[in-house]
Amino acid sequence: MKKKLLGICLALLCYPVICQEGNTATSLNVQEIDNDDFIIKALDDKTDQFSKVAREIWENPELGYLEYTSTKILADELRAAGFNVETGVADMPTSFVATYGNGGPVLGFLAEFDALPGLSQDAVPYRSVLVEGGNGHGCGHNLFGTAVTAAGIGLKEWMDANNVQATIKIFGTPAEEGGAGKVYMVRAGLLKDVDAVINWHPADRNVANAFTCNSLIQGYFTFRGESSHAAGSPERGRSALDGVEAMNHMVNMMREHVDEGSRIHYVITNGGLAANVVPDYAVVEYMVRHPDVTEVQQMWKRVVKAAEGAAMGTGTEVEVEIISGMYGLLPNETLAKTMHKNLTIVGGVDYDAKELEFAQKIQESFNSAKVPSLTLAKEIQPYRLSHFSASTDVGDVSYVVPTVGLGTATWIPGTAAHTWQAVAADGMSIGFKGMMAASKTMALTGKDLILNPSLIEQAQTEFKERLGSLVYEPLIGDRMPPLEYRKEQNKVK
Repeated sequence: MKKKLLGICLALLCYPVICQEGNTATSLNVQEIDNDDFIIKALDDKTDQFSKVAREIWENPELGYLEYTSTKILADELRAAGFNVETGVADMPTSFVATYGNGGPVLGFLAEFDALPGLSQDAVPYRSVLVEGGNGHGCGHNLFGTAVTAAGIGLKEWMDANNVQATIKIFGTPAEEGGAGKVYMVRAGLLKDVDAVINWHPADRNVANAFTCNSLIQGYFTFRGESSHAAGSPERGRSALDGVEAMNHMVNMMREHVDEGSRIHYVITNGGLAANVVPDYAVVEYMVRHPDVTEVQQMWKRVVKAAEGAAMGTGTEVEVEIISGMYGLLPNETLAKTMHKNLTIVGGVDYDAKELEFAQKIQESFNSAKVPSLTLAKEIQPYRLSHFSASTDVGDVSYVVPTVGLGTATWIPGTAAHTWQAVAADGMSIGFKGMMAASKTMALTGKDLILNPSLIEQAQTEFKERLGSLVYEPLIGDRMPPLEYRKEQNKVK
């Protein structure tokens, strides 16, 4: 009898979250609760449903802070599944937080859904613009938000079937592409009670590494001068475009004197309207990146000084507006190894004959001397600590909560993000297959964290060690979300 009681006590110690009011731990079979097949089958059964959701968002590509249709589609799915959905959080109309359950560990999931300007493309393996100058899901965020929604619902159904107590929070995060929506949610304290965060991103292969990436500061430099007739009275003009070009020249010279891991890029968004009119208004957008957030801050100060010097030298004035700032990813190997284990269980993407033909034609369009094998879509990449040179506002989340992510082969191997080839795959079955692989992996990882609180404890210990003495402060300061930053780009001519 003592041995039997001891066994029950040990079960309670290992799985303290499986008891809800009206249920007892002894009525549950731990092996059945920890069975991956329930979640995998539940999501397999919903493949058609979520493929339709992803396709609907793909057909309505919306830019940052303008994702009203996309937000509603995902929020409606979550409400129908029993989640409580709060919209318009952190002063962002297209954001939401969907919550299910109570008590137990609190797991957060990040959902993105914004598109990119100028990437309109049909779901075909050749260049075919649907709307001239229109938007497109060149980063796969139609799949991103849908997979997270699916994972949350799959995990919720597993909790209900097994009387498991935990809390799921799905964060609908607008404007990842330059708008830094997650940073405003972090600043608003929406993640302060979350124990761990799970997310993913479309890719051309299947990988669940402990990732790092570049920190980023992005902003606009607006130069103002005096207009005049460029031939009749040029001496009376002060060219705002001269200010922009002088700034760009100085920053380009600066490239020789920054750390080799740095990235600096810019685009002139307004350079005047007519060659015979001295422009009194010009704007240049800059992005500065580096793995170390303190290095980014120092580089940005130097870019600002270049702008101020350019204004002084050209007799113009300059205004600086930071649009977004993001930390790099703080890796968490405890969570990443758990995620990698589950990705290995789920597996990669198998092409049928029609998909194989599509993939081969896509690869023929690549401007690359080396094209990877299509078998890469099925393979799971070995686990390692890895760095990618892009940036994401998930980074800010990772500096306040232990965070993990993965990528699955939603794109044809060799596809670059932000291309028409990515848009094409994001709107058809290859993208949907990769999306469902991601949803299963995330849901299984959530299950593991719920059933094994020690994993969360280890992840939080690692998080504190990696954070060290750094105190997180948003790079955006106290500015409000830049809700207007994509509106002009959304006007398709």
